[in-house]
Amino acid sequence: MNPVDLTVFFLFVVAVITVGIWKSRGEELQSDHAASDYFLAGRGLKWWLIGFSLIAANISTEQFVGMSGNAASHIGMAIASYEWMAAVTLVVVAFAFLPYFLRAGIYTMPEFLEYRYNSGARIIMAGATVFIYLLLLGAVTYSGALTIRTIAAERGMDISLQAGALVIGLIAMVYVIAGGLKACAWADLIQGSALIIGGGIIMFFSFQMLGNADSLAGITDARTGEVVIREFSPETGAMTRFMELNSTRLNMFLPSTDSTLPWTALLLGLWIPNFYYWGLNQYITQRTLGSASLAEGQKGIVFAAFMKLLIPFVIVIPGLMAFNLFAGNMQVAAAKDNGPVLAKYLAANPQSEVVSVLTSPSEAALLSVPENRYVLAVYPDSHDITRAKAPGGNVFLLSESDFNAAQADLSGPTVFISDDYAFASANPALARELETFNATVRAANKNVATEKLLGYKYDTALGQLLSNVLPRGTGLLGFVMAALLGAVVSSLAAMLNAASTIFSMDIFKKYIRPEASQSSIVVLGRIMVAAFAVIAVIVAPLLGNPKISNSIFTVIQEGQGLISPGILAVFAFGLLVHKGPRICGVAGLLTNIIAYPMLKFVFPDVNFLNRMAVCFFLCLLVMTVITVLRPLPKPVAFEAKNVVALESSKGARTAGIGVVILTVLLYITFSPLGIAG
Repeated sequence: MNPVDLTVFFLFVVAVITVGIWKSRGEELQSDHAASDYFLAGRGLKWWLIGFSLIAANISTEQFVGMSGNAASHIGMAIASYEWMAAVTLVVVAFAFLPYFLRAGIYTMPEFLEYRYNSGARIIMAGATVFIYLLLLGAVTYSGALTIRTIAAERGMDISLQAGALVIGLIAMVYVIAGGLKACAWADLIQGSALIIGGGIIMFFSFQMLGNADSLAGITDARTGEVVIREFSPETGAMTRFMELNSTRLNMFLPSTDSTLPWTALLLGLWIPNFYYWGLNQYITQRTLGSASLAEGQKGIVFAAFMKLLIPFVIVIPGLMAFNLFAGNMQVAAAKDNGPVLAKYLAANPQSEVVSVLTSPSEAALLSVPENRYVLAVYPDSHDITRAKAPGGNVFLLSESDFNAAQADLSGPTVFISDDYAFASANPALARELETFNATVRAANKNVATEKLLGYKYDTALGQLLSNVLPRGTGLLGFVMAALLGAVVSSLAAMLNAASTIFSMDIFKKYIRPEASQSSIVVLGRIMVAAFAVIAVIVAPLLGNPKISNSIFTVIQEGQGLISPGILAVFAFGLLVHKGPRICGVAGLLTNIIAYPMLKFVFPDVNFLNRMAVCFFLCLLVMTVITVLRPLPKPVAFEAKNVVALESSKGARTAGIGVVILTVLLYITFSPLGIAG
């Protein structure tokens, strides 16, 4: 960034932190309400603050990187279901869930399970939630670090994921320790607005570049990921180009065989993580638990639901254009991950006809590599290759030690595959050879290891846009970068605050030191914020391993399946079936924790969203059987603690109905009946 961008960047960051700390100043953390002040902002949040805070806590580089990355792939517009279904989910949460939670006067969601079931259900949910939050903390930190690395690479600099994660983790840690939930909420007000504006800026300039580019890439078939390169005349407008390149990906309904988001998952599977996330997930619900009243909470949630309808237009659409404009760059970015894997492939198949090694190659030799050949450019360890850039996606730069280490890492029979639908289209010669090689290995061996290759590094979509489409010297890059950093900080702050709240209130105070004072709990909460931030920095670089996934967004969604179906089933059953025995909470949670990974092992090809649906119904079945056999003699009564006013908002209810109608219209528009047809 130039001096203008840097100035805008630092002024924005300083403004956000200053407002957050200023608005939370004067909190008396030595009082009898210290924990409420720190963890729930004194239960005084207004609707507009709740709405923006929900969006800012939710939208992070996880979405800007992961969701735009999914949009760049064959998935396209379908990934917007996570946003548009969330809008409907939020409306339901506002009127079906929130009244119960505010009436109970709880600090955390696990606490409600003790209120309805027993302490066993509370500790199981608390422990499992903290465990999953460690994955989420690492994922958000990783996505931010990846964006930093991508932008740096475009400028010839090599910044490791570890270094980027350390910077992000430190900023977030200091931020949340200083001010608690109130500081987060006020900072979110600025950052939530900036995120939507920043996404709109990226979309505007992406369309400009699309209208002026000579050569553009598109995916012609969402079922195969087939890539086509198109040339357009200068007279062809940006919107025409966009529609011709992306019409097949402007469809919310992918085939039932899709491995990421089949249309069958929209029937139920996707509703499960949505209801869990927006209704039962601590780092989101903590904002609504801090509402000044039920009416304020409902208005804030419906306001957030409306903003969710806008998010795909500033995240998903730019992701589509990122592939149109920079597919070649994404293929080169994938080479960084593919190099060590192909080194292993050469060790497994030294007779390869398409993959070869060049030792200390000249620049001319690398530039002359044919498209249907793949070269591992191996340099002596004394050679600095950190600033070098491969001329294409079929050239892989490796140090001699890294090359040797990769080959030595091959252990036993191994097949080499790709989860990327576009891999074969981008690498036809290699894909054909791998198909033959893999068939031979599988025929000769009962058990084989798996190595994965990438066609494109889709998660670099945002980095490509930031590096190439925003005009320099205007301060816009600085503003967007600051908004994105704020997104990382905001989401990390929300998760750190939520994780420390659950540990402090549901584990420490409940089981370790029940007599602990309010002020000592707050101190412990701050210590745990620091501890969890350190874990996030350590975990983040590990998530860049292509063995895990080519999409950090998918990693996050699938990982939460370990708890989300069980938690949703237990809460829904407890609220609807008042004679359900208290042991049902423990039974439902444990059923999902056991069944979800077991189904993954037994049926690895079943989409994770469909797996969630199976687990959800299995949990309900188990709790229903227990209830039929041993129902409670009297229904459970939910007693009100009257911590806030509990009168519902009629205006929010009307607005919520409007949001649901708009969502249905958007699905019709982006379907075979509308644009995609």
